[in-house]
This record gives sequence, structure tokens and C-alpha cells, in this order.
Amino acid sequence: MVSNYLESTYGSQCPSWALSVGYLGVVSAAILSNWGSAWGTWKSGVSLVNTGIRHPSSVMKNVIPIVMAGVIGIYGLIISVILAESIPKPNDQRQNTYSIYTGMAHLSAGLCCGLSGLAAGGCIGIVGEYGVRSVGYRASNITLFPGKSESTGYATIPDQDRANESEDVSGSDDQNKLFVGMLIMLIFSEALALYGLIVALIVSQHSYSCGE
Repeated sequence: MVSNYLESTYGSQCPSWALSVGYLGVVSAAILSNWGSAWGTWKSGVSLVNTGIRHPSSVMKNVIPIVMAGVIGIYGLIISVILAESIPKPNDQRQNTYSIYTGMAHLSAGLCCGLSGLAAGGCIGIVGEYGVRSVGYRASNITLFPGKSESTGYATIPDQDRANESEDVSGSDDQNKLFVGMLIMLIFSEALALYGLIVALIVSQHSYSCGE
């Protein structure tokens, strides 16, 4: 009677395919996070190279989007290692002790971290692409209000707020404002992946073993 109950419990709560669900969570966390990391690095890196041709001194400052995109892959690596170490082997009686409850929890954790990293990587890539181009544009001494020597091709009607100003307006202030704005957007984009990492760490601790 007891043996029949144990066999039915192992068969229903700990089927052999439960391990596949758990390892699918491991794969999801790694692949999707690395996909987002590669996406962000690609979009930001292309703009960084183009900007470096015109303004090489701004390359090191504008490398921040690439670094932040690379961190997303580390989040996926952390979750993948934690989930992989939490999947046990069958016992000495060749019975699977890994339950479908634990497998679904690990799958949810992997998808939570992976999809969050994918979304964050895409956001970082798009913001970094246009942000790096804009900052490099301003760093190339292209001003909205050029001086007398740079006024060729610009309208001769003075700006209302600057009609009485005699000094030239440089683009350094605009460049700093653009960089700060880009940095804030990148920080909040990176936070999306961090939220997924935190939730994945919590969900990965939910487990049930048929040997208990």
C-alpha cells in the first residue's frame, strides 16, 4: 500500500520530464540575457565607432552604454549557475526527486531574468546609439548658435533670448546636458534587468523534493 502510494507520488509530482523543464529555465536565462547584451553592445558599438572617427577623445566617455550592456549577460550567468546547481540527480533507486513544482519555478526564474535582460539590452542599445551620436555631434564643435566666423549658412535672424548677447556660445554645455540625459536613461534601462534578476533569485528558492 505504501509502495503504491510512493510510486504514484513519484510519477505524478516528479515525472522524468521535470528535469527538462528545469534545464529549459537554465538555458532561457543564459541565452536571452546574452541576446540582450549582444543587442545593446552592437547598437551602441556601431555608433561609438562612427563617433570616434570625428571625435576620438570622446570614445572612452561614451563607452558606458557598452559596459552597461555587457553587465546584462552577467545577470543571466548568475541565474543560470544558481539554477543548474539546484537540479539534483536521481537517487540510488533511479527515482527522480526533482518535482514539476521546482521545475516550473526554475523555468519562471530563467524566463524572468532572460526576458528582462533582453528588454533592457534593447533599450540600452537604442538609447546608446542615438545618445552617443548626439554627444559626439556636440563634441565636434557644431553649435546651435555659431559665432560670426561660423555663421555661414545659418539664418541671420538672431534668437530672441540671445539677441543682446555679444559672446559666442560654445557647444560644451549642450554636450554635458546630452551626456547626463543619456546616462540617466541608461541607468533606468539597466534597472529593468536588475528587477528581473531580483525576482528570479526569489523565485529560484521555491522548491519541493519528492524525497522529503
